[in-house]
Amino acid sequence: MIDQPERAPDALLADKGYDADAIRADLAERDIKTVIPGRSNQRMTIQHDRALYKQRNRIERMFGHLKINRAIATRYDQLAETFLGMVHIASTRYWLKFVHAV
Repeated sequence: MIDQPERAPDALLADKGYDADAIRADLAERDIKTVIPGRSNQRMTIQHDRALYKQRNRIERMFGHLKINRAIATRYDQLAETFLGMVHIASTRYWLKFVHAV
């Protein structure tokens, strides 16, 4: 996702599984802010923006809502275009529930 030619992201929010020196160096080279907490077994503690890292929870919840749809969770579609269409439909259904609930 971070290699998309349209627009480079401002920051990368990831969990501890992405805490690697190679990833951090690549992001620093591309001038992308790294918001990845350090693993507990590292000698040096790595500082990260806690307020921005908390936003990652919203992203995880959105993926959870999308995966309620069986077609998205199991990836039955063979073409990327049809899979993306299903993601759009599922996102719209979730958005409509949210808008009408308010």
